[in-house]
Amino acid sequence: MIDSTQRFSSRVENYLKYRPGYPPAILDLLKDECGLTGASVVADIGSGTGILTELFLRNDNPVFAVEPNREMRGAAERLLEKYSNFTSRSGTAEATTLPEQSVDFITASQAFHWFEREPARREFLRILKPGGRTVLIWNERSMGSPFAKAYEDLLRTHGTDYEAVNHKHTDAKMIRSFFGVNGYELAHFPNRQIFDWEGLKGRLLSSSYAPEPGHPRHAPMLNALNALFSGYQTSGTVVFEYDTLVYYGQLSA
Repeated sequence: MIDSTQRFSSRVENYLKYRPGYPPAILDLLKDECGLTGASVVADIGSGTGILTELFLRNDNPVFAVEPNREMRGAAERLLEKYSNFTSRSGTAEATTLPEQSVDFITASQAFHWFEREPARREFLRILKPGGRTVLIWNERSMGSPFAKAYEDLLRTHGTDYEAVNHKHTDAKMIRSFFGVNGYELAHFPNRQIFDWEGLKGRLLSSSYAPEPGHPRHAPMLNALNALFSGYQTSGTVVFEYDTLVYYGQLSA
């Protein structure tokens, strides 16, 4: 299996264009429930191209974007250099390079399932200020439509290692163990994307388990995707519905 920190190196352009953002209501949740203010220092771990990072930058938060993949990190640096409160770091969840007790919030979006949980937990406890909060976020595709179920079947059929790396393997027991005896709270937010054919293709190719050009499954996968799009499109578009999951709380020492 490819090193998890390198899985997205060749997918940056599609990731930038076609991955979903995160509902701004997440900020309201953290303000109301966790005391987030514009002065709160945030470490966005596994920050990728900076999709979640930018949400906090727009809230005036100083944000350390910690990302091990050079290509993803470089894309974020180009996109977010206009923000004076943005700092990019080459690091991992297990070794962030950040000082002890330096951040008020740790966030991780679409990333926690790649972490080595116990080393990451120790590192989070090291860099969090007393009373600091940890926030784990996923955009989880909803399975409520025939299109969504057909797309899921396509991934299982044509994906290179979809079953092995699917974030849905990260269950409540794993998350509970990570937070420890303090437990966590869980909030849900609706989210969606609307795609034409090029957008749907780009969304699929942004995924680390989608076979790339030259792979024997690449052409069959795109043929199947085209048939799926033709069968489910309405006025030339299809809709991805998401349930954005936000797990938040204080890690127990």
